[in-house]
Amino acid sequence: MKNIIVSGSLAYDRIMNFSEKFSDHILPDKIHSLNVCFQVNGVTENYGGTAGNIGYALKLMGENPVISATIGSDHHKYFEWLEKNDIAKDGIKVIPEELTAGAYITTDMANNQITGFNPGAMKFSSGLDIESLDPQNSLLLVSPGNLDDMVNYPRRCKKVGIDYIFDPGQALPMLQPDDLREVITDCMLLIVNDYEFNLIQDKTGLTNGELLGLAKKTIVTLGEAGSKIYTQGRNMTIPSFKAKRVVDPTGAGDAYRGGLLSGLVQGADLETSAIRGSVCASFAVECNGTQVYSFTSEEFSRRMETKQL
Repeated sequence: MKNIIVSGSLAYDRIMNFSEKFSDHILPDKIHSLNVCFQVNGVTENYGGTAGNIGYALKLMGENPVISATIGSDHHKYFEWLEKNDIAKDGIKVIPEELTAGAYITTDMANNQITGFNPGAMKFSSGLDIESLDPQNSLLLVSPGNLDDMVNYPRRCKKVGIDYIFDPGQALPMLQPDDLREVITDCMLLIVNDYEFNLIQDKTGLTNGELLGLAKKTIVTLGEAGSKIYTQGRNMTIPSFKAKRVVDPTGAGDAYRGGLLSGLVQGADLETSAIRGSVCASFAVECNGTQVYSFTSEEFSRRMETKQL
């Protein structure tokens, strides 16, 4: 069984609700000199970031991932959370002069959102020593985080023969076209949603077939419609699985990746692994927050038997 290393971000997500409409407090003819204050109904703080979310999902799946990320001087609560869930923090680098990356999201009564994001400690490399990893027993997932890491870690993996999965996500707008082509070329797996797939095409100028030909295999997630696997010569559709209720889709993609990775390192084929990912994602949407859901192995197995056709 291979060791899983998840490179990406750790962040605090701070969620606020405004009980009115933003538009009622903004004068259209004064938009050029905006100066407004919205009084919110409290703040909910959640543990987030791609590496943290995926690591949490992997732990639920029975794995022991290594998280490679940076965190700031306000790391204490996040470290306590990781310890509570028995998730190792050895690969996390503390940046004492910065705060942990944070998203500040305010939603009004019409579901309009204003978000401020502070990258904080994420501006620094996590310092993962690729060369010290065993190429035969390591699998690296490169998820959104420090941009230099997202480009340099795959380069170094290629040099030493380590399999890696590239998951560019919300970092795509900041990545350069040449870097995208290089990183995706010959990676073990590219995983994106349908919008991100089209964005890569737009940035690189690649056709659908050319992009699918770069990675050894590609997964495109489609939300409620499931996901599609593209391999050299064979395509497969993976169904979604019915949640008891849909409360918040945030973090479902990271849960999918956790379930997928757990299958791959246990020797399952890509189709079976993607099904595991889809099941894991169905539990994530049942809760507010990205590291709140949970399930037993029995609950997971029962849901895996009920495909949403």
